[in-house]
Amino acid sequence: MSDSEDMTEFASIVERIERGEVPIKNIERELICPICKELFTHPLILPCQHSVCHKCVKELLMLNYEDSFDAGSESSVPGSPRSRVPSPSMERLDRLISSPGWRRGSVTPRVTAIPCPGCQHDIDLGERGISMLFRNFTLESIVERYRQAARAAVAIMCNVCKPPNQQEATKSCMDCKASYCNECFKLHHPWGTPKAQHEYVGPTTNFRPKVLMCPEHEMEKVNMYCEVCRRPVCHLCKLGGSHANHKVTSMSSAYKILKEKLAKSIHYLISKEDQVRTQITELDRLISQTEENGQLAEREANEHFERLFETLQERKSEMLRSIEQSRNRRIDQLKGQVEEYQGMLENSGLVGYAQEVLKETDQSCFVQTAKQLHVRIQKATESLKTFHPSADPCFDEFVLDTSKEETLLKEMCFGGGFPDPPLIDWSHSRVYNEASICWRLSEDHLPTDHHVLEYRKNGEDNGVWRAADRVYGSSALVHDLEPDSLYAFRVRSCRNSMFSPYSPEVSFHTPPAPGAVFNFLFSDKCGFSTERLILNNRRDAVESVAGMAFLLSAERVQSGSYIGLDYIIGDTGISQGRHYWAFKVEPYSYMIKVGVASDTKLAEWFHNPRDTSSPRYDHDSGHDSGSEDACYELSQPFTLITLGMGKLFIPKASSSSSVSNANLSSGDPGNRVLPMPQRLGVCLDYDAHRVYFYDADTMRCLFERQVDCSGTMFPAFGLMGSGKVQLEEFITAKKLTF
Repeated sequence: MSDSEDMTEFASIVERIERGEVPIKNIERELICPICKELFTHPLILPCQHSVCHKCVKELLMLNYEDSFDAGSESSVPGSPRSRVPSPSMERLDRLISSPGWRRGSVTPRVTAIPCPGCQHDIDLGERGISMLFRNFTLESIVERYRQAARAAVAIMCNVCKPPNQQEATKSCMDCKASYCNECFKLHHPWGTPKAQHEYVGPTTNFRPKVLMCPEHEMEKVNMYCEVCRRPVCHLCKLGGSHANHKVTSMSSAYKILKEKLAKSIHYLISKEDQVRTQITELDRLISQTEENGQLAEREANEHFERLFETLQERKSEMLRSIEQSRNRRIDQLKGQVEEYQGMLENSGLVGYAQEVLKETDQSCFVQTAKQLHVRIQKATESLKTFHPSADPCFDEFVLDTSKEETLLKEMCFGGGFPDPPLIDWSHSRVYNEASICWRLSEDHLPTDHHVLEYRKNGEDNGVWRAADRVYGSSALVHDLEPDSLYAFRVRSCRNSMFSPYSPEVSFHTPPAPGAVFNFLFSDKCGFSTERLILNNRRDAVESVAGMAFLLSAERVQSGSYIGLDYIIGDTGISQGRHYWAFKVEPYSYMIKVGVASDTKLAEWFHNPRDTSSPRYDHDSGHDSGSEDACYELSQPFTLITLGMGKLFIPKASSSSSVSNANLSSGDPGNRVLPMPQRLGVCLDYDAHRVYFYDADTMRCLFERQVDCSGTMFPAFGLMGSGKVQLEEFITAKKLTF
């Protein structure tokens, strides 16, 4: 778009704003003081660009003296209309006074720093207090226009016309501080007189002067804008004041830039009205959906509790019935025993009868009568000697311990009482044909019983999640994932049969190779240089150093490059199929080449060393020699790409060599340099004679090309200068275990 078109568009924006396309009645909430909750009265601009009523700031600072009515720039007009601003509540004052900015003197407390009521940032007013703040004249004018719009029913009358013919005012003169109808304005401001040059506006009752004075130099008007402090300043501030070394611009330039920015922003908001309405419709739908789902959740929760109540009521009735039956049975038994003993009391005549029998002197008659009587008396005597109640009055077997159930009920809540769901740790999770997913819990998490990991393949399974077995640690393995596919994972925790919310979903892309990921370690048998390469004990990391031999020959080194690449390969070769492996190159590495090479090419590299004293010689890719384009037109038994100094360099190639990077063949070196991935993946398709290089974290293909797979292919690495290659731990884990 040309400059003239920009200016035309900007002029159109300004016209729309000035025409008042946004009704002023809709901006009332922007005109409310955050402290007194009333329309702004003499607002001041705080350093954080929020505005507060002048009197509200005074009351918050609790000064014992009356500050000037205007904020250090000029005095106020006593007769200007102002509604009574209520004092802040004691609760708000207590909160502000207890803030770090509260200072106490020996007699009179004085506040020099307060939290902004808009953003809560501490505002340090310094020793000069309110006098350092600018008065927001623009906001005052807007508030006044809003008041007039609110009083539209009460018209402003001409100050010159006399009743009963007084007319409604159409203009107000800011110099005369009076309002006029059309005829009176022409009469008192005739053409060709100085009054004709007076400034006039629409009908208003606000005739306060609109002159912004410098707070530090009270007699100077502000005429410049400090871009560092983002505030208006005067010329004395720039010459020798606190803004002497700051970058300032003219007020007209700042006005033009800021007005243009504001107008464009407003135009953008106005142009997005349909989008806002769509979003409001969406929010209304969400509100309705939230209401419905909330009611559904209430009904479901109520049903759960009703079922609990029913179960408790059933158990209560059954257990109370058991107690009642046992009680009745025992009472019946004890009552029967009471009746038995009551009979013993009624047998007191038996004793008298026995005494009479003892008086019998005829022996045969006595024996005949006394035998049966003796049995009866002996039975009564034995029951008295061995008294046992027929029932136990204790109900200890009916004592119910509900402490565990009470604890469960008290802990019962939505989400199982977990403050936060677990989070999947992207940096420690790895996905190949199997996935090793790790997660972490918040620091204040409650103890968990187990975790449930779920996964699904994107775009399939109709969105159905599959769950792995219960996990009692913070990681899990997922098996049998399909190659070259995107999987989403999520996890949640369980405690007391209640589940936490799910973690945010995390997606991983599986490598483009079926079956097991290619498993190898570094080989120390084939051409390994012990002087310049250091291999760790696990053989999964190799580091390049200068070596003693190079240091001993340092006096012969005057210019050029006398160091060649030191190669190291994997201990396992590939003769068929499609295989994938991943590794990490340390960012500090100077130059490292990675890729694949055949056994014939390796024999040439390791057993036929060439003179590498030329700084332009590179016997694997033609870098810097200018011959690479021709070299890559032919299929070669190796492919290497270069990494170093935190960058990845795509080799020069024809468009047919790199499908995913066709734009890299334009010849622009800048297009061939990419940021070094945290992990690099290599996929060799032996049968298709093609090799691919991936960002192993996102599985984005960075480069691909044809390679001659006539022999056995090996993972190949070349190092020059300081550098380190670390094989992916997940690849080496199985082999190292055995």
